[in-house]
Amino acid sequence: MASFVTEVLASSGKLEKEDLSGKISKMSRKVEDTKEEVCEMMNKKYADFLPGLQGAEELMVRVDEVSKEMDVLKNYIENEVHQNLHVAVTEYAKLKQQLERNTIIIQILGHLKEVIIQYMAFFKFKYRGAYSGNAARASVIALKGWKTSQLPLLSALSTELTVQRENLIYHLGDEWKRLVIWRLPSSKGKTSENSPKSFLRVELNMSHASSRDGEPKPPALLCSVLQALAIQGDLQHKFKLFSQVLLKNMLKPLVMYPSLSVSVTEQQDEGIVLALHCLEESNKERSAPSQVYSKLLLVLKTLHAYLLDVSIGDKKLSAILGELIWDEISQCIIHECLLYSIPSNSSQLEKYNTVIKETEEFEKSLKELEFLQGDSTDLLKYARDVNCHFASKKCKDVIVAARKLMTSKMHNTVKITPDYKLRLPKLPAPGTEVKVKQETTNEEMTIENSKQLSAWSLCLPACRISESVQQLMELALNTLFEAVGSSTYCALQLFYTVRNIFQLFYDVVPTYHKENLLKFPHLAAIQHNNCMYLAHHLLTLGHHFRTHLPEPHSEGIATFVDMVPGFKKLGELTFLQLAELLERLSTAHNFCNLDDEDNYIAASKAVRQVIHQLKQLGTVWQDVLPVSIYCKAMGSLLNTAITEVIAKIMMLEDISSEDGEHLHTLCQTIIEEGPLVFIPLAEKNKNKKYQEEVPLYVKKWSTFKELVIVLRANLQEIVDRWADGKGPLAMEFCSSEVKNLIRALFQNTDRRAVALSKIK
Repeated sequence: MASFVTEVLASSGKLEKEDLSGKISKMSRKVEDTKEEVCEMMNKKYADFLPGLQGAEELMVRVDEVSKEMDVLKNYIENEVHQNLHVAVTEYAKLKQQLERNTIIIQILGHLKEVIIQYMAFFKFKYRGAYSGNAARASVIALKGWKTSQLPLLSALSTELTVQRENLIYHLGDEWKRLVIWRLPSSKGKTSENSPKSFLRVELNMSHASSRDGEPKPPALLCSVLQALAIQGDLQHKFKLFSQVLLKNMLKPLVMYPSLSVSVTEQQDEGIVLALHCLEESNKERSAPSQVYSKLLLVLKTLHAYLLDVSIGDKKLSAILGELIWDEISQCIIHECLLYSIPSNSSQLEKYNTVIKETEEFEKSLKELEFLQGDSTDLLKYARDVNCHFASKKCKDVIVAARKLMTSKMHNTVKITPDYKLRLPKLPAPGTEVKVKQETTNEEMTIENSKQLSAWSLCLPACRISESVQQLMELALNTLFEAVGSSTYCALQLFYTVRNIFQLFYDVVPTYHKENLLKFPHLAAIQHNNCMYLAHHLLTLGHHFRTHLPEPHSEGIATFVDMVPGFKKLGELTFLQLAELLERLSTAHNFCNLDDEDNYIAASKAVRQVIHQLKQLGTVWQDVLPVSIYCKAMGSLLNTAITEVIAKIMMLEDISSEDGEHLHTLCQTIIEEGPLVFIPLAEKNKNKKYQEEVPLYVKKWSTFKELVIVLRANLQEIVDRWADGKGPLAMEFCSSEVKNLIRALFQNTDRRAVALSKIK
């Protein structure tokens, strides 16, 4: 153990000695390196830096010397040069003013020279001197612009220039009148201004044209006059007046009157003459578009060749005239020609392509003559949009025709029988693209089903309707037929027009014929039938055309069913008004105190008057209303009358034997003559059936007959007819009503008391 420690200590001492010697050698090297760096630094400081420092100090000395020299020079400049500079500026300003004055004088002299030269040219070249006049005016204006120029000559030059300019304008206007001469009819003539004869004396005479290379050109003098007018700023005014006269007296009449034509005549002395003349008498009310275009082109080509082929600036006169007249003449062509050329039925729409091509050629010719500048105009757009215009025209014509039928007399009627069926045009099979031609209107078919419930299913009963209503339905059918095969837009417009026809009937007829419908029951019955006739056919009208018409956007299907309830209600309303009228008539008198002869006569007269009114009404409605409607209507009116009679009798508290006899007589009159008001047919022997069926139509008929029996019966007979509440009297009256009748008819006795006790 001791030896191990000794070895460790010995080895550790040896290691420490070796490490110490290594560290000393490293330190020696670092000392040497540090010594070298110190030497190098000292060399740089004293060998390199000090000489540089000395050089910098020398430069600073030189800078100070230069700064002193600059200060001396600055003082010299401030003291000497500034004074001399002020003097130089003053002299320069004087020289500049002198130079500007000399320049102004030279410019004034130059403008005066230009004025003199332009005046000389102005007088020498006359109309071409308009350029010189403008140049001279510009020079004078320039001279006036200098406030320093107070030359007396300027006032004289301005005055002379104004005089010469006005003189030139006058001579130009005079020359224009001589070169372009209008001969117009006198306004004092007897001929109407709205007739073609009033334009027969219209002529336009233009100066004779010279020819070059076989093409007519405007004469040199005319060109000079037009250019001079343009320079003087008067050409626009002249051309505006010229265009107005041209439109009013030549272009518009050629569009409006087919009997007018235009001729071009070349005269040796007078030049070219455009004159209107009348063709042979024509039955046409409107000119065809091709005729209008050819006449207008003849006029415009002649004007272009002999007057308008002149350039003014960057435009030709033809373009200027086109801007002045095109809007007005195109609207005239649209409203006086194209509007009336639109076909009246869809089968002629294809032929209208010819008119569209003619319009395109017309505009193309105008563009070649430079009358038109744009690509498309309202005229061509109108012609191309023929489908919309056809629909609008057709709808307007249909509405006008429908309103005329609605305001015609209603009493002209036609007979409708049960075997009557609405004749409908034959339509192509659904899904085919074949267009329906108007010529096929004669081929007709009826709405029939191979599996029929009855021969009289969906048939109208025999009655009379207004002839105008039948024509109205035919008009609606023809309009719907016109819509088949038309464009979608056109078909929709025509469909809605048909709906508008029926809506118009609903609104117009009751208002227009209101007074007559209240005054004449005959017309009221016809109006009822008219409404029922329309309602009947509106049920199936849409179904027949549904597969051939486009679906309306809002409803989704072409139908008229929604209008049926309104027409039925309208027909019923007419009868309600009549019922109120007759009800007021029947309530005019009462039946009290009939033992007085005057009261009896008045009551008898009232009853007979009601019967007479009913008979007269029955005669008026005979063969007009359907039999079933007739019987219901007459039964309702007769029931109203007898109900009123029953009520008045039941209100009486005391009926003497004489009064009872009179009441029985009056009521018996109603029982005997009441059934005679049922005369629905013209043949008298056929009406007996309906007269025997009065209880079916008059609800209170049995009640009224029982009342008549009671008025003559004794107490026992009344009790027997009551039969303990099971007899015929009990079927019509209640116990309290029978008791009141007994108390009014019989005096207060034991027998009456016994009878009253049996009425329970």
